[in-house]
Amino acid sequence: MTVSLEVAAGVGTLRLDRPPMNALDVATQDRLKELAEEATRREDVRAVVIYGGERVFAAGADIKEMQAMDHTAMVLRARALQDSFTAVARIPKPVVAAVTGYALGGGCELALCADFRIAAENAKLGQPEILLGLIPGAGGTQRLSRLVGPSKAKDLIFTGRQVKADEALAIGLVDRVVPAAEVYEQAHAWAAKLAQGPAIALRAAKESIDTGLETDIDTGLAVERNWFAGLFATEDRERGMRSFVEEGPGKAKFL
Repeated sequence: MTVSLEVAAGVGTLRLDRPPMNALDVATQDRLKELAEEATRREDVRAVVIYGGERVFAAGADIKEMQAMDHTAMVLRARALQDSFTAVARIPKPVVAAVTGYALGGGCELALCADFRIAAENAKLGQPEILLGLIPGAGGTQRLSRLVGPSKAKDLIFTGRQVKADEALAIGLVDRVVPAAEVYEQAHAWAAKLAQGPAIALRAAKESIDTGLETDIDTGLAVERNWFAGLFATEDRERGMRSFVEEGPGKAKFL
């Protein structure tokens, strides 16, 4: 399989494995959607890491496959392409991308679907679709602009240029830069820490933030308000408040 889901200690690793560059062909896209939905359903998966291996995250779509598609074929495929990435973005659990090597085109768009991005010092990210006479089609025009702002997104998308890890960190495209050998370890550690947290509250926080970014503030506040009140019906809320009163802050155990 070109994508696998491995679960350990509450963390599910979505591993891309299509040598040599993890090109995201149709079969890989469909498999990614299938496993993202599985990670969403599984109670033993409390956080997710997206990883492409030690050498490369994903260098983009399979250009040879795309070249053979005409307009009609892509009209039929474009929604499925976006849906596969949206399935990752909508995993209602913390998701971190462990970015090594190249994350270009669809690879960059996949990293954008995560909540947090840890990149190797030698990583390069970008949206080079314009160099093919195209634009990003798996969410890049939308998620990139929401993450780094419209001007920086237009710079990257209009020029198709690649940015190194230090620039990616400076513009907010990635959140942490570490030695290449430590990328997966740190990503997994971050995910494992969050996997120990209150699952429903984490889901509520993610949905409230993401919904708020996509709508007006009154709607966002309504989502937040409803989740906030609803969490008072959970055992985690009872456990967290009881621990705070009896033991002090930050000592509650949610597993």
